[in-house]
Amino acid sequence: MAMASVKLGRQSSIQDSPRSPEAKLGMQVEDLWDVQEPELSPNDKLNACFESIPVSAFPIAPQGIEIKSDASLADAVQILAQNKILSAPVVDVDAPEDATWMDRYIGIVEFAGIAVWILQQSEPSSPRSPSSPSGAESALAANGMASAAGLEALGPESASITSGDFFEALTSSEFYKNTKVRDISGSFRWAPFLALQNTNTFLTMLLLLSKYKMKSVPVLDLGDGKIDNIITQSAVIHMLAECTGLHWFESWGSKKLSEIGLPTMSTKEIITVYEDEPVLQAFKLMRKKRIGGIPVIERGGGKAIGNISLRDVQFLLTAADIYRDYRSITAKNFLIAVRNYLEKHEKRSPMLSGMITCKRDETVKDLIQKLDSEKIQRVYVVDDDGNLEGVITLRDIISRLVHEPRGYFGDFFDGVLPLPENSRV
Repeated sequence: MAMASVKLGRQSSIQDSPRSPEAKLGMQVEDLWDVQEPELSPNDKLNACFESIPVSAFPIAPQGIEIKSDASLADAVQILAQNKILSAPVVDVDAPEDATWMDRYIGIVEFAGIAVWILQQSEPSSPRSPSSPSGAESALAANGMASAAGLEALGPESASITSGDFFEALTSSEFYKNTKVRDISGSFRWAPFLALQNTNTFLTMLLLLSKYKMKSVPVLDLGDGKIDNIITQSAVIHMLAECTGLHWFESWGSKKLSEIGLPTMSTKEIITVYEDEPVLQAFKLMRKKRIGGIPVIERGGGKAIGNISLRDVQFLLTAADIYRDYRSITAKNFLIAVRNYLEKHEKRSPMLSGMITCKRDETVKDLIQKLDSEKIQRVYVVDDDGNLEGVITLRDIISRLVHEPRGYFGDFFDGVLPLPENSRV
């Protein structure tokens, strides 16, 4: 597996501020903003500011959960659910005590990765290798689960294969209970595993979260070879929200979304799923299109009735019994079942807020505060009649905040991380 630690950027010496950790970071940008060359454009000034602040200045996340490589998929799901986190680094149990970080960690596992990997195993072999079913497919079939052929192309007419006991069968199967986390270490977000050093810059971190589509960025302490911090998209949103009132933020955040070219995606480019399609189709589309969320559209009307994101896949693994009475787990039934479950068990959840929308004439600041308060990473843009006009994600916001200087990463990504298609940074 390809692994790398970024060794870019430089350290900064900014005096501490008595404000909150996130606001303190914003104040560091403020101090740097005031001393930047006046001839620089606002965008170049922000780039220079973020390049002068090390990621060690970012507030430390309160959680330090790690998952052992010999944990079963079932155990990993339970650990993530109990700690109310969506992902965690995986420690190689066979690594020696004095191992470097590259030998100690084999990647990051998350809810979506486990579910998507299992579904991949249930799909038929490719036309190039139409051999006998794989061991995973045989295990799925032996445990009374949907046939491999049934999952390749999902539509309303095939919704019956995702009846209410589909995921109950999955989460009670020996395949699910016995497969180890290390067994899926070659799939989806696992390779490569990129980590920052404490001396790397805030600009590097922002570019990895946006242009290189990372959900979270581990920060390493090279001294003991362990992860010191994990910076998530939500943490970045909260930091930006805490900067309200600061000059550098207001000069950028007071602009309307339409003024800075948001949304970048047109109405025709939005990937959607109809309310009567199996919810698995939504997750398959997210995997295929490499996106984090999909709006659910009413059949015949065209307006969105809700949103399903990759983070919601956890409800298929942790609360499979809530779908028991459904003849099929359609996108609409999924939204209803999860909402009913959350109303009983968790009053504070993005799923309970429904579909979060905004208008083109709202400001960047308005959008950031909305993302922060709702604990989400995407907002749908609608017109006055509620029709979808676009989608805006944290990556889109970052792409309007900073840019990657020519040659910034040098040859660091050669053979490690391919340049993402349709990058908007």
